[in-house]
Amino acid sequence: MTDSESAPQGIRVAIIGSGPSGFYAADHLLKQTDYNIYVDMYERLPTPFGLVRGGVAPDHPKIKSVTKLYTRIATHERFNFFGNVEFGSDVPRAEMAQHYHAIIYAVGAQTDKKLGIPGEDLINSYAATEFVGWYNAHPDYRHYEFDLTAKRVAVIGVGNVAMDVTRILARTTDELYETDIADYALEALKNSQVEEIIVLGRRGAAQAAFTNPEIKELGEMEDADIIVSKADVTLDELSAEDLKSNGDRQAVRNVEILQEYADREPTGKSRKIIMRFLVSPVEIIGDEKVEAIKIVKNELVVTDRGLRSRPTDEYETIPVDMVFRSVGYLGVALPDVPFYDRWGTIPNDKGRVLTEHEGDEQVIGDYVVGWIKRGPSGIIGTNKPDAVESVNMFLEDLSMGKVLSPTDTDTDHVLKWLKSRKPNFVTFSDWEKLDEIELQRGQETGRSRVKFTRIDDMLDALGKSEVLKIAGD
Repeated sequence: MTDSESAPQGIRVAIIGSGPSGFYAADHLLKQTDYNIYVDMYERLPTPFGLVRGGVAPDHPKIKSVTKLYTRIATHERFNFFGNVEFGSDVPRAEMAQHYHAIIYAVGAQTDKKLGIPGEDLINSYAATEFVGWYNAHPDYRHYEFDLTAKRVAVIGVGNVAMDVTRILARTTDELYETDIADYALEALKNSQVEEIIVLGRRGAAQAAFTNPEIKELGEMEDADIIVSKADVTLDELSAEDLKSNGDRQAVRNVEILQEYADREPTGKSRKIIMRFLVSPVEIIGDEKVEAIKIVKNELVVTDRGLRSRPTDEYETIPVDMVFRSVGYLGVALPDVPFYDRWGTIPNDKGRVLTEHEGDEQVIGDYVVGWIKRGPSGIIGTNKPDAVESVNMFLEDLSMGKVLSPTDTDTDHVLKWLKSRKPNFVTFSDWEKLDEIELQRGQETGRSRVKFTRIDDMLDALGKSEVLKIAGD
C-alpha cells in the first residue's frame, strides 16, 4: 500500500515487531474473509524480519530464505510496514488505541538470562546475544569489541545459539567470507587467535537442546576438530530409560552423533571444539578480566519435571580467556504493557494479554505472540501455530465486540498521525531499496550481502536523515 492510498473504514490491527511471529500473525489476519482487516506493522529498526536478520547465523542462508514468505505478506494491499518507529517513545499505546482495534506485541526476547554466579561481569565475559548481534550487524551491537586474542574460550550452554557461537568462532575466514556476516566482524575474526572452544552443558548428552543439524555441523568444520569424551556420551541408566520411554528422535540422533565423535581421533586441525556434559559453572575467576572458570560436576536425578541436574561435591577449574553465556533469552518490558519479570514475558491466556501473571483480568485490545508470549522456545516455524492461536483469540473477541473502540482508523489519518510522531519512518518499499543496496555491495566484493550496520547510514541511503532535521527546525 502506498502512502497516498486511503483504505475504507475497516478493522485495523497494529503489530509491534517484525520478526517471524509478527509476520505469521499478519498473514492469518489478512486471510480472514469475514472481516476487512488492515494490518500496520511497527518496527524499531529500519529493517524488518527480527532474529531472521539479526539472530540467524550468517552461515545458515537457507534458514534466512523464509524472508521470501514474509516479503509476500508485506506486499498485501492491506498491509503497511512502519520501520524506524519505537513503540512507547515514538508511538505511545494510548495514542495507538485511537487508531486500532487491537495491538499485537511481537517483540521477542531481547536480552539474556544471567548465570547469577561470581565473576559474571568480568571483562571478557559476554552474553551470547551480544556476540550474535555483533556478528550479524545489528545496530545495537556493532560498537561491541571482543578480545579475539583469547586462545581458550568457554561457551556455557548447549542450545542452538551456543552452537552458532561455537561455529562462528571456529570457522575459517574463507568459510565466512561468502556469508552476510558484518564486515567488521569478518575482519576481527580473520585475526582471531582462538585455539580451543570448550562447550559446557548442565545436563547430559541426551538432554542437550541443540538440533541434529547444529551438532552435525560441528563435526564438519574445515579447520576445527571436535573432541568428545566417551564417558560423557555413554548413557547412564536414567538417560537410557528416558530416551526409550519418551521417543524423542532428535535426542536419540544427537546421542548417536556425539558417540560417533567420541570414536574419532583428532586430525591436527588448528582449532579444537571440546564438548563437556553434566557440568555447571559456579564461578568465573579473574582479577579484572576472565582468567578461568570453575565448574561443578553434576548428576541426573528424577523429578516431577523429568530428569534434572544436581551438583555433586566434585569441582574443576579450567583456565580460559573468554566466556560466552548462552543459557537463554529474556523478554524486556514495554511501556504501559503488563510484564512478568520472572519469566520475561507478557502475562497472557492463549495470547490474550492479562493484567498480571496467573490473573484473569484481560487487557482489552492487547494480544501477544512469539517469545514474548511463551518464552524463548522452539524454532522459527513454531511461531506460526503460536501466532494463529493469538489471532484467533482476537477474532473471537472481535465477534463479541470485546476490542478497542478507535475513533479514527482511516489510513490517511493514521499516516498523518504517524508523520507527526516520526516523520522519517521507513516503509517496506524503503527496506527493499536498502536490501538492493546491500546485495549490490555484496556482489561487488564477491559476498552474498554487505549489511548496513548503522541506522544513520540506512536513513542517509534513503534520503530520510534530512527529514528529521527539517521536522525539528
